[in-house]
Amino acid sequence: MVPFSILDLSPVIEGGTVAQSLANSRRLAQEAEAHGYKRFWLAEHHGMRGIASAATSLVIQHVAAGTEKIRVGSGGIMLPNHSPLIIAEQFGTLAALFPGRIDLGLGRAPGTDMRTAQALRRNLDSAANNFPQDVIELMQLMGPPNPEQKVIAVPGANSNVPVWLLGSSHYSAHLAGMLGLPFAFASHFAPDMLPTALEIYRERFEPSQYLDKPHAMVGVMGAAADTDAQADHLFTSMQQSFVRLRRGTPDAFPPPVESMDSLWSEQERIMVEHTLQYAVVGGPAKIERRIADFLALTKADELIVSMPIYDMEARVKSLRLFAGAQQALAKAA
Repeated sequence: MVPFSILDLSPVIEGGTVAQSLANSRRLAQEAEAHGYKRFWLAEHHGMRGIASAATSLVIQHVAAGTEKIRVGSGGIMLPNHSPLIIAEQFGTLAALFPGRIDLGLGRAPGTDMRTAQALRRNLDSAANNFPQDVIELMQLMGPPNPEQKVIAVPGANSNVPVWLLGSSHYSAHLAGMLGLPFAFASHFAPDMLPTALEIYRERFEPSQYLDKPHAMVGVMGAAADTDAQADHLFTSMQQSFVRLRRGTPDAFPPPVESMDSLWSEQERIMVEHTLQYAVVGGPAKIERRIADFLALTKADELIVSMPIYDMEARVKSLRLFAGAQQALAKAA
């Protein structure tokens, strides 16, 4: 059975608060744990009015403290925004608080616009170029200390937090394969390179102390409801959000609408539908078919689902329906 996981951005809805968003993330993680999901990951974004997970390690602590077994981690930490030592200390602390439950997914993008990225006080060009070296340094800081090592992460050393590389292009696929690390691909917003990125990762994979064979997790957007029409309605929130992001006017996460016709141009509609082509949206039968087709296409070892749904009760129901689809697919297999 292919494990299912959840990717959450702690969405701040129109009319909502950050406190409500963080409470909802914890509740969603509790539901995910109760329904057999393997991981609950949170993403680092900055300067986004609709996302409350900027201080990602703090939100991971908040979620992990409210759960017991599910793995909690980052999908991901944008490493160019931080020094490897800081992340080793933060995740070493998390690993000490929640032994055997913390994942560290790393990305290379800043997770924001360029002006905000500059406000994070990093040299963007050198930070991106140093990504492979920073990944290696970070893993060394979280591993057994070398007798000649001058800098020790405390906490962090010997925490051995599992590291994943995240990607939306070929770059991290090459690097994850070369380092022998698990790889997660963001097909939920970058579909075009999905097949070739997975092919590169698997072909270039070198067995390591971390993995003896490639392990790929693939991301999708998801919205499930009792009927296809209800799910399509829920998904208009994400479609609106994507249009606003592409226009450079991101805002709080909007409620669903009856029709998108007056809210996007034909060009925007084509762009959004192309970007979200792998989204799994529908009633129980449809999402089961869509997931089966997607897993057959990608041969993914794990599936991670982002559920951008405005209403919290509808989001919880969607999570439960996806869990039901996983069980149905497992029985069929």
